[in-house]
Amino acid sequence: MGDKAKEHPGAAGRARAADHPASVRNVVLVGHSGSGKTTLVEALALTAGAVNRAGRVEDGATVSDYDDIEHRQQRSVQLSLVPVEWNGIKINILDTPGYADFVGELRAGLRAADAALFVVSASDGVDGSTRMVWEECAAVGMPRAIVVTHLEAARADFQEMTRVCAEAFGADDPDAVLPLYLPLHGPQGPDGHAPVTGLVGLLTGKLFDYSTGERKESEPGPDQLPDIEEARNRLIEGIISESEDETLMDRYLGGEQIDVKTLIEDLERAVARGAFFPVLAAAPAADGARQGLGTVELLELVTGGFPTPFEHPTPEVTTIDGTPRDIKPCDTGGPLVAEVVKTASDPYVGRVSLVRVFSGTLRPDETVHVSGHGLADRGHEDHDVDEKIGALSTPFGKQQRPVTHVIAGDLACVAKLGRAETGDTLSGKDDPLLMEPWQMPDPLLPLAIEAHSKADEDKLSQGLARLVAEDPTMRLEQNQDTHQVVLWCLGEAHADVALERLRSRYGVQVDVVPHKVSLRETFAEKSAGRGRHVKQSGGHGQFAICEIEVEPLPGGSGIEFVDKVVGGAVPRQFVPSVEKGIRAQAVKGVAAGYQLVDVRVTLLDGKAHSVDSSDAAFQTAGALALREAAADAKIHLLEPVAEVSVLVGDDYVGAVMSDLSGRRGRVLGTEQTSGGRTLVKAEVPEFEIGRYAVDLRSLSHGTARFSRSYARHEPMPPQIAEKIREQAKEAS
Repeated sequence: MGDKAKEHPGAAGRARAADHPASVRNVVLVGHSGSGKTTLVEALALTAGAVNRAGRVEDGATVSDYDDIEHRQQRSVQLSLVPVEWNGIKINILDTPGYADFVGELRAGLRAADAALFVVSASDGVDGSTRMVWEECAAVGMPRAIVVTHLEAARADFQEMTRVCAEAFGADDPDAVLPLYLPLHGPQGPDGHAPVTGLVGLLTGKLFDYSTGERKESEPGPDQLPDIEEARNRLIEGIISESEDETLMDRYLGGEQIDVKTLIEDLERAVARGAFFPVLAAAPAADGARQGLGTVELLELVTGGFPTPFEHPTPEVTTIDGTPRDIKPCDTGGPLVAEVVKTASDPYVGRVSLVRVFSGTLRPDETVHVSGHGLADRGHEDHDVDEKIGALSTPFGKQQRPVTHVIAGDLACVAKLGRAETGDTLSGKDDPLLMEPWQMPDPLLPLAIEAHSKADEDKLSQGLARLVAEDPTMRLEQNQDTHQVVLWCLGEAHADVALERLRSRYGVQVDVVPHKVSLRETFAEKSAGRGRHVKQSGGHGQFAICEIEVEPLPGGSGIEFVDKVVGGAVPRQFVPSVEKGIRAQAVKGVAAGYQLVDVRVTLLDGKAHSVDSSDAAFQTAGALALREAAADAKIHLLEPVAEVSVLVGDDYVGAVMSDLSGRRGRVLGTEQTSGGRTLVKAEVPEFEIGRYAVDLRSLSHGTARFSRSYARHEPMPPQIAEKIREQAKEAS
């Protein structure tokens, strides 16, 4: 595998609609930001003939025709699909962002793919977030391979990086992470660095020279063979240990020379079932060159070693009412089951949906059923509607090439699905089905926004709806307590992209305002108040007097109203009016403008007038009585407290616990988990964790995760409460 030279396919490298699932490979590229994923995609497209040496095809599209936002961000911010063809196989390459804020795009890529290429920079190594994604892939048995890039960097060492990868990714079996090739180095330059000019195949011993820009095969010299013998023997032993032929190891240990063809076949089977993880090297083509180093070998690995869509289990499928349905994997003649893995807006054709077909065949202009996805808490309402799809196409940069159909196992773009959102299921209109959604990360960074002008206010609602339709990792909140519109994001870069999309795509200019926390007020002690509302201005006057007593209740009790009036001092018909006025005032607050909670208000006495008393007068008197009781009492400001769970590597536990304590947090305990991680549980005031998503990432170098949930409201420290009261007075 990979040691067989292939003719450059030229124009045949331009991907077409697949005719059979066996001729499709779906591969997702995973790696941290700056590891070289997009550069690798460009190199693969060039080698496969999908682009020319200038990186363009006949229609002027390029593989790196990025979104304008990506140009400004200087990083990939969204999932992109680049289809190429190699040796009669269509390869759908899914390039994912490497920055943690866009992990939702990465998860979508993992859902759409059947195998993963982990791209590791020789100059940066393996970061914690990449390790975590590897573990996610391992949990579902996804086949993986590793590509080492940036070998041109000073002090880059392929064999050292292979060791690092085996240590990072091969915790269970380091001998399952081994190189298939070793780099060949040219003469040392003035800086002492010897550039990589070719590769030597460890199984066949063939040399592949890329120094001229064209891959040339040759035999190694006698002086080169000893250098690869140790690595070759270790690779063979690693392949044989994963072989399904149990006699192979005995034959090998008995001195038998195992046929190279047998080794390659066993290697391909081990890779396809996720038991062996080969390491390869790759570099982009030099100026004027046609093939980048290692790109042919990588394409050979993908087509020969990675699984077909037949080997990808179909995610759980049910009917709309939840009845399980057994869907045969990749059955082109079966019921239609497809999933929207990405949603984007095009200024000319409207909404475009990137779809992975798991069963059946999708054709243009047919009516499909669109099933919602259970993310109503994030502003994505469940829905079940029939829609007529538009044209089908396969993307290349910003260009779309029409296709006549999309079979099970393939991916394509679907136009004019006006209601479909990322994560939705497409199925037959007469047989509506629903796929189990993939796990979405929780957005935990709040971004409070306001329309910049009246014109923006008119467009804000529609713009936000379209924004969250594209991105299921974003949550839209209309906070009823603070009256703020809040976008919950995964991080600062995610928030920046959301604002830019609102402005550039949907023409909505917004201002970012400080995020408010939902505070409450309560009485710290028993108090009494008298409400007197007496006015006479000609005609019927207004007369109502009531006397109340207020006492605190345990947290979560709300407002309790008790009537203890005797002798009809407050007529029966006006008692509900007093209660209504008290409750209305409680919503407005009595000290700093926050809702009053957890008190019992007892109506003790009052006075009425036979003519001038009314419902409105007693409502006003009730509110006045509550305000007077508050003026003579100590009022607590209550802040929300969140229960926080932080999953962090053992190396950072101390730093995380110290940081939580510095946020007025109470650490409740720790729990050891698998993979050298600890779960830290704490209660922390929400005032202190507004930016915790950003701060924790910095503290743990991107390796920690946390979740939060509301626990209760409790009194704030007096000095903080006083500061908030002063701010409320200044604002009034």
